[in-house]
Formats: sequence, C-alpha cells, structure tokens
Amino acid sequence: MTGFPRFAIYFAAGPNSPLSRFGAELLGYDAYSGDEVSFPQAALQVAPDWRDITADPRKYGFHATLKAPMALVSGKTEAELAAACSAFAGKARPIPAIRPVVDAISGFIAVIPAEPVDALRELAADCVREFDSFRPPLTAEDRTRRKPEKLSERQRDYLDRWGYPYVMDEFRFHMTLTGRLDAERRGPIVEMLRARFAALRIGTLAIDRIALFRQDDARARFRVIGEWALTR
Repeated sequence: MTGFPRFAIYFAAGPNSPLSRFGAELLGYDAYSGDEVSFPQAALQVAPDWRDITADPRKYGFHATLKAPMALVSGKTEAELAAACSAFAGKARPIPAIRPVVDAISGFIAVIPAEPVDALRELAADCVREFDSFRPPLTAEDRTRRKPEKLSERQRDYLDRWGYPYVMDEFRFHMTLTGRLDAERRGPIVEMLRARFAALRIGTLAIDRIALFRQDDARARFRVIGEWALTR
C-alpha cells in the first residue's frame, strides 16, 4: 500500500489473555505493548531460524483480519475511524465462537476454526462493508501488488470492489503464526505448536472484540491503538 499511516481492524484476544501471550511469544512481538518478546526455547529447538520464518507475521502482530490494512481516504481521520469502531461494536449481534485448532493454511501455520461458523463470516463481512468508506480507491500499483493474475475471477471482483480479495465467501479466519513453509518443514513445527496450544486449554474461543491497529510507515510494525468489546 502506498499511503501511511495504515489502519486495520482485526480480532485480537486482549492484552492479558493466554492466547495473546501465546501469539506474542511465538512471533517475538507484542502488538499491545510494542515490546519485543523472547521466543520460547521449544520453537528455537525445532527451528533455529525461527526469527526468519516468523518475520512476515511479526510485522502485523498476532491477529485475525476483519478489515485489511488501509490508508485513510482524504477527509477521514483516525478519530473518526475509532468512533466508527466504537459504534460498530455497540450494535447488538450474535457473538461468534469457534473451536480453535492449529493447522496449516495456504502453506503457513495458524490458529483457525476447526469448522466453519456462519456468524463469524457474517461479522467479517459486516466489517468489510461498514468500514469501506474509510478506504481510498484501489490504485493501479496496489492492484498489481496483489497479483490479480493469480486470483480467481471472484477474488479479482472482490479486490476491485473491496480493495482485498479474501472477503465475503473467500474469507478464512486465521491467526498467523509463521510465514509460508515448505511441506517437509511444516510437520515438526505444527506438532510443536499444537502441543504448546493444547497447554492453553482453549476449548472455545469467542470472537467478542475488535481492535484497531496502526502502522506508521513501511518499516514499522502494527500496534494496537484501540479495542472494543462487541455487544451481544
């Protein structure tokens, strides 16, 4: 994306939650505090290059995307976006709940739902629509960066309409833990991550909040600048 600062609306589990600590340790970065976090020894033992294989998700912090990163369209302000987040969270809606598991998705490893949840897809679609007025039109440069030639026709349509191809029925909830890995590397890493995740004993995860993240420039990591509990 060409404009900064950029903002994104994500699900994050809260600054004090075991799930957030789990993600921060594995990514080496806490998006709530902005602090570096030491990697667990188990990760370094299974992959001495753990810092490298988590470089991409570290930039974004541990999260699940609801509205993809965007600059603000001319005339809109950060304060207005925060107010819109508060208003969105204040509308009563079913609170999605998932059974979270660790698995590979498109070559990387993430926390994902064990089965589809309609209310979660609806929440994500509502976010895409509700906050789209804050997004500037997609530039030719940004469209090219998305490699539309590698997308399906429907994904290209979504890219052109919403500025991001993986929305609506293409949405897949995921909280990323690694970059893309060759198939032969994924097995032992998935096994280690599943063991660590099982220790959290999270049988059900409520997607009960939204967080506003900000990135100041192309080299900066995303930081949480606001968080709102959803209204049941």
